[in-house]
Order: sequence, then C-alpha cells, then structure tokens
Amino acid sequence: MSTQKRNSLGRGLSALLGDEAEDYAELDKLRDTKSVPVEFLHPGKYQPRHVMDEGAIAELADSIRTKGVLQPLLVRRDPDQAEHYEIIAGERRWRAAQQAQLHEVPVIIKDFSDIEALEVGLVENLQRQDLSATEEATGYQRLMDEFSHTQEQLAEAVGKSRSHVANTLRLLNLPVSVRDMIDAGDLTAGHARALIPCEDPVAMAKKIVAGGLSVRQVEQLVKAPLKKTSSASVPKAKDADTLALEHDLTGLLGMQVQIANKGGAGTLTIQYSSLDQLDDVLQRLSHTPQKAPVVDEAEAVISDIPSDADIPSLEEIIGPNATDDYETESDSDDT
Repeated sequence: MSTQKRNSLGRGLSALLGDEAEDYAELDKLRDTKSVPVEFLHPGKYQPRHVMDEGAIAELADSIRTKGVLQPLLVRRDPDQAEHYEIIAGERRWRAAQQAQLHEVPVIIKDFSDIEALEVGLVENLQRQDLSATEEATGYQRLMDEFSHTQEQLAEAVGKSRSHVANTLRLLNLPVSVRDMIDAGDLTAGHARALIPCEDPVAMAKKIVAGGLSVRQVEQLVKAPLKKTSSASVPKAKDADTLALEHDLTGLLGMQVQIANKGGAGTLTIQYSSLDQLDDVLQRLSHTPQKAPVVDEAEAVISDIPSDADIPSLEEIIGPNATDDYETESDSDDT
C-alpha cells in the first residue's frame, strides 16, 4: 500500500518537476510564454531566411543591451530533446541577444506541425519584409515540393495574390549568380523579374549593377532584342509573281530555285545535287556554248544514209555499155 502511494507521489513530483519530455510539453501548454536560456534554442529547419545581415544584427544587439528583447520569439518544442526548442520566428533576435550577452530570452511556445512552421515562418518574415525575393521564392517552392501546396493554397496561406506567387516562383529559373546578387541586395525584385525573359541574364545583371539602371530601363533593354527576333522570325508570304517565277526557273534549270525579294533587291538561290549540275549552271551563266563535233561533209552525207539501204552499183547507174566506151577511149588515147 505504501509502495503504491510512494509511486503515485513520485509520479506527481516527476510531473511537477518535469523530468520527462512529455511532461514538459504539458507544462508548456499551460504557460505559453516564458523565458528560456539561449543555449536551449536552435534555428528552425524550415527557416526561410538564408542570409543574415551581420550589421543589422549588431545594431539590434545594441538596442537589446539597453531595452531588452521586446518581442518574444516564436518557438515549438524539439521532440528529440527535452527543454529544447526550435525557433519558428525570431532567429535574428536570438543571435542579437547572444551578442548582447543575454542569458535568457522570452519565447511563445506553439504546437506547430512542419507545414505550419514553414507557413508561419514565411508569413512572419514577409510581414517584416525581411526576406529577399529569392528567399521568398524558395520558401514557396518548399511548400509546394514538401507539402504539395498549389499556388492557390500558397497565395491564401501567405496573404498574397496568385499572380504574385507565380511571378515570384519564376525567379528560381534565373542563374545562381544572379540570385546571389538579389540576396546581396545588389538587385531588387523588380530588376529580377525584368531579367526572366532576358537571353543573357548574367551579363544584363552585371550591366545593371555597373550602370545603376532602373527597372524601367532594364525592361526596355530586354524587350528591344525580343522585338527584333519576333519580327525576323515571321517571314512574309511571297506574292504570286515571285512564286510563278520560281516555278518557271525550277523547270528551266531542272533544279530547285528560291527567290527572296526585299524592296526590289534580294537573293536567288539555286540548289544542285551534284557537281555536274553545278557545272551546267556555270556554263549557262557564262554564256559558253558547248562545242559541236567537226564532221566532214562526206561523212555527214554517209551518216545520213540508213545502214540497211539498197545502194545501186556503178554499172546500174551509168548503163551496161558505159564501161566499154570508157575503156575504148582510154586505148585510143594511148595510141
């Protein structure tokens, strides 16, 4: 009997003293706000901020030395370590408090899920305008990748329009070097959005920083080559006369012919498939007629006679007594 009472009493003291993690959690639910040693806090794994301005933290530390931490940090219990907490919002205040050599900071303890931790961290930083455009985009992307958020759900969760969320997510398509310039504050969100359709965003980003260009100037520079490309990429339809001439030349030469006419001038393209065709075109263009073979007149006459023709003999042509007369005359001449 005494043993059971001792166990019950021991259990009650354990709950009051908080020897177990679940008992600490129950106590924290009863008191949402309390002071916690700075070494019992650690940055949250869903912290959307990647870049901390050390100069700004030093200024905040000077303020904390004189006035203390005026706004509590938002935390949730660490499930793996009793009495330890994960910072949801307020990491800069925690870092500044350490620089100011404070031993404890006020915290508000909330029982957040992972998705709530990321959403709350995003909203808190966006309200303070502490996030760069790329950090905001990365936070949105994590909500979509890790928690299957749609753009509509994102917009509702962070209090932004869907078009703002969509345009911000597009910044992740920029090269890493350009996003680093955004995080460093060298480029604004407006500059970054103007660079998205640029063919060479890195070169344009360097030009912006070197020349101090405004967002409007960047938009004009980016649109100019796009207009040239779009106008050049749409060829004008050929008129009927040009098409007819292409057809006639193609039939005359036996090779494909294309005509590009621009304001009275242009190009004539002849496509050949062999060197013989090329040589034929060159001969026609140089007006060099091909040499006809030299043929003797007799050969020409003979060549005109068919091979199977019935050719009469000399006796048939001049008569049967012609040869005797010719021989008698020859003999008299000899005497």
